[in-house]
Amino acid sequence: MARLLLLLCAASGLLPAAVATIPPPEEAARMARYVLHSCDWGALATLSAQEGLRGRPFANIFSLSDGPPGPCGGSGVPYLYLTDMEISVQDLEVNSNASLTVSLAQTPYCRKHKYDPQNPLCAHIIFVGSIVKVNDSEADIAQKALFTRHPEMESWPKDHNWFFAKFNITNIWVLDYFGGLKIVTPEEYYSVKP
Repeated sequence: MARLLLLLCAASGLLPAAVATIPPPEEAARMARYVLHSCDWGALATLSAQEGLRGRPFANIFSLSDGPPGPCGGSGVPYLYLTDMEISVQDLEVNSNASLTVSLAQTPYCRKHKYDPQNPLCAHIIFVGSIVKVNDSEADIAQKALFTRHPEMESWPKDHNWFFAKFNITNIWVLDYFGGLKIVTPEEYYSVKP
Protein backbone atom coordinates (compact mmCIF):
# COMPACT_ATOMS: atom_id res chain seq x y z
CA MET A 1 0.00 0.00 0.00
CA ALA A 2 2.81 2.43 0.89
CA ARG A 3 4.47 1.72 -2.47
CA LEU A 4 1.20 2.42 -4.27
CA LEU A 5 0.86 5.77 -2.45
CA LEU A 6 4.41 6.74 -3.38
CA LEU A 7 3.78 5.74 -6.98
CA LEU A 8 0.59 7.80 -7.12
CA CYS A 9 2.35 10.71 -5.49
CA ALA A 10 5.20 10.65 -7.95
CA ALA A 11 2.85 10.27 -10.90
CA SER A 12 0.30 12.91 -10.05
CA GLY A 13 1.63 15.28 -7.44
CA LEU A 14 -2.01 16.19 -6.88
CA LEU A 15 -2.99 14.28 -3.76
CA PRO A 16 -3.93 16.57 -0.89
CA ALA A 17 -1.42 17.04 1.91
CA ALA A 18 -4.22 16.23 4.36
CA VAL A 19 -3.86 12.54 3.36
CA ALA A 20 -0.60 12.40 5.30
CA THR A 21 -0.70 11.84 9.04
CA ILE A 22 0.12 14.84 11.20
CA PRO A 23 3.49 14.41 12.95
CA PRO A 24 3.54 13.92 16.73
CA PRO A 25 4.34 16.98 18.91
CA GLU A 26 7.78 15.64 19.83
CA GLU A 27 8.84 15.95 16.18
CA ALA A 28 8.83 19.75 15.92
CA ALA A 29 11.01 20.01 12.80
CA ARG A 30 8.83 17.53 10.96
CA MET A 31 5.71 19.37 12.15
CA ALA A 32 7.09 22.64 10.74
CA ARG A 33 7.68 20.99 7.35
CA TYR A 34 4.24 19.35 7.43
CA VAL A 35 2.37 22.57 8.26
CA LEU A 36 4.17 24.61 5.59
CA HIS A 37 3.52 21.97 2.94
CA SER A 38 -0.16 21.77 3.96
CA CYS A 39 -0.67 25.52 3.54
CA ASP A 40 -1.36 27.48 0.37
CA TRP A 41 -0.95 30.91 1.97
CA GLY A 42 0.54 32.62 4.97
CA ALA A 43 0.65 35.94 6.81
CA LEU A 44 3.83 37.84 5.97
CA ALA A 45 4.81 40.58 8.41
CA THR A 46 7.17 43.36 7.35
CA LEU A 47 8.34 46.63 8.85
CA SER A 48 6.39 49.27 6.99
CA ALA A 49 8.20 51.79 4.82
CA GLN A 50 4.93 53.57 4.03
CA GLU A 51 4.33 57.18 5.01
CA GLY A 52 2.45 57.32 8.31
CA LEU A 53 3.32 53.70 9.18
CA ARG A 54 7.12 53.79 8.82
CA GLY A 55 8.80 51.28 11.13
CA ARG A 56 5.56 49.74 12.35
CA PRO A 57 4.66 46.07 11.86
CA PHE A 58 2.53 45.40 8.80
CA ALA A 59 1.03 41.97 8.03
CA ASN A 60 -0.37 40.87 4.69
CA ILE A 61 -1.58 37.60 3.16
CA PHE A 62 0.47 35.93 0.41
CA SER A 63 0.00 32.78 -1.59
CA LEU A 64 2.96 30.45 -1.20
CA SER A 65 4.18 26.96 -1.95
CA ASP A 66 7.09 24.72 -1.05
CA GLY A 67 6.26 22.32 -3.87
CA PRO A 68 3.38 20.65 -5.67
CA PRO A 69 0.55 19.45 -3.41
CA GLY A 70 0.52 15.90 -2.17
CA PRO A 71 1.79 13.75 0.67
CA CYS A 72 5.30 13.46 -0.80
CA GLY A 73 6.28 16.61 1.02
CA GLY A 74 7.96 19.60 -0.45
CA SER A 75 11.31 21.30 -0.41
CA GLY A 76 10.57 23.19 2.80
CA VAL A 77 11.40 26.45 1.00
CA PRO A 78 8.48 28.90 1.01
CA TYR A 79 8.28 30.33 -2.54
CA LEU A 80 6.29 33.46 -3.41
CA TYR A 81 5.27 35.24 -6.61
CA LEU A 82 5.70 38.97 -6.08
CA THR A 83 5.52 42.34 -7.79
CA ASP A 84 7.12 45.64 -6.79
CA MET A 85 3.64 47.16 -7.07
CA GLU A 86 2.56 45.36 -3.87
CA ILE A 87 2.78 47.43 -0.67
CA SER A 88 4.56 44.76 1.40
CA VAL A 89 7.10 44.21 -1.36
CA GLN A 90 7.83 47.94 -1.23
CA ASP A 91 8.53 47.47 2.49
CA LEU A 92 10.85 44.56 1.69
CA GLU A 93 12.82 46.70 -0.75
CA VAL A 94 13.76 48.92 2.21
CA ASN A 95 14.20 46.09 4.74
CA SER A 96 14.06 42.49 3.51
CA ASN A 97 13.57 41.09 7.03
CA ALA A 98 10.17 39.55 7.67
CA SER A 99 8.26 36.89 9.52
CA LEU A 100 5.89 34.38 7.96
CA THR A 101 3.15 32.55 9.84
CA VAL A 102 1.36 29.48 8.47
CA SER A 103 -1.35 27.55 10.29
CA LEU A 104 -3.29 24.32 9.96
CA ALA A 105 -6.35 26.51 10.57
CA GLN A 106 -6.57 26.90 6.79
CA THR A 107 -6.81 23.15 6.31
CA PRO A 108 -9.69 20.80 7.18
CA TYR A 109 -7.63 19.41 10.10
CA CYS A 110 -8.57 22.00 12.74
CA ARG A 111 -12.21 22.20 11.67
CA LYS A 112 -12.48 18.40 11.78
CA HIS A 113 -11.14 18.35 15.35
CA LYS A 114 -13.10 21.50 16.33
CA TYR A 115 -9.86 23.33 17.23
CA ASP A 116 -10.01 27.09 17.36
CA PRO A 117 -7.17 28.63 15.29
CA GLN A 118 -5.61 29.93 18.53
CA ASN A 119 -5.63 26.47 20.13
CA PRO A 120 -2.03 25.14 20.17
CA LEU A 121 -3.31 21.81 18.81
CA CYS A 122 -4.18 23.70 15.63
CA ALA A 123 -0.48 23.92 14.84
CA HIS A 124 1.07 27.06 13.51
CA ILE A 125 4.62 27.86 12.54
CA ILE A 126 6.40 31.20 12.65
CA PHE A 127 9.38 31.60 10.31
CA VAL A 128 11.74 34.55 10.64
CA GLY A 129 14.19 35.53 7.94
CA SER A 130 14.27 37.57 4.76
CA ILE A 131 12.73 37.60 1.32
CA VAL A 132 15.16 37.18 -1.58
CA LYS A 133 14.60 36.96 -5.33
CA VAL A 134 15.47 33.52 -6.63
CA ASN A 135 18.25 33.15 -9.18
CA ASP A 136 17.60 31.86 -12.69
CA SER A 137 18.47 28.26 -11.82
CA GLU A 138 15.90 28.22 -8.99
CA ALA A 139 13.17 30.10 -10.88
CA ASP A 140 11.93 26.93 -12.62
CA ILE A 141 11.59 25.17 -9.24
CA ALA A 142 9.73 28.16 -7.76
CA GLN A 143 7.45 28.42 -10.81
CA LYS A 144 6.50 24.74 -10.68
CA ALA A 145 5.93 24.92 -6.91
CA LEU A 146 3.68 27.97 -7.17
CA PHE A 147 1.83 27.41 -10.45
CA THR A 148 0.80 23.84 -9.56
CA ARG A 149 -0.91 25.12 -6.41
CA HIS A 150 -2.00 28.50 -7.74
CA PRO A 151 -2.72 28.05 -11.47
CA GLU A 152 -4.39 31.48 -11.64
CA MET A 153 -0.93 33.05 -11.23
CA GLU A 154 -0.01 32.17 -14.81
CA SER A 155 -2.66 34.60 -16.09
CA TRP A 156 -1.75 37.54 -13.86
CA PRO A 157 -0.90 40.73 -15.82
CA LYS A 158 2.59 40.50 -17.34
CA ASP A 159 3.05 44.28 -17.12
CA HIS A 160 3.16 43.96 -13.29
CA ASN A 161 6.72 42.56 -13.56
CA TRP A 162 6.13 39.51 -11.39
CA PHE A 163 9.15 37.71 -9.99
CA PHE A 164 9.81 34.58 -7.97
CA ALA A 165 11.15 34.94 -4.46
CA LYS A 166 11.77 32.72 -1.49
CA PHE A 167 11.66 33.14 2.24
CA ASN A 168 15.23 32.66 3.46
CA ILE A 169 14.62 31.06 6.88
CA THR A 170 16.88 31.98 9.83
CA ASN A 171 14.63 31.10 12.79
CA ILE A 172 11.66 28.78 13.29
CA TRP A 173 9.14 28.60 16.12
CA VAL A 174 6.60 25.79 16.33
CA LEU A 175 3.41 25.96 18.38
CA ASP A 176 1.69 22.59 18.09
CA TYR A 177 1.01 21.54 21.67
CA PHE A 178 0.55 22.93 25.17
CA GLY A 179 3.60 24.17 27.04
CA GLY A 180 4.89 26.92 24.78
CA LEU A 181 6.86 27.40 21.62
CA LYS A 182 9.50 24.98 20.36
CA ILE A 183 12.58 26.31 18.59
CA VAL A 184 13.75 24.47 15.47
CA THR A 185 16.96 25.37 13.66
CA PRO A 186 16.97 25.67 9.87
CA GLU A 187 19.43 22.75 9.79
CA GLU A 188 16.99 20.54 11.71
CA TYR A 189 14.11 21.73 9.55
CA TYR A 190 15.75 20.96 6.21
CA SER A 191 17.17 17.63 7.36
CA VAL A 192 13.78 15.97 8.04
CA LYS A 193 11.11 14.71 5.69
CA PRO A 194 7.61 15.98 6.43
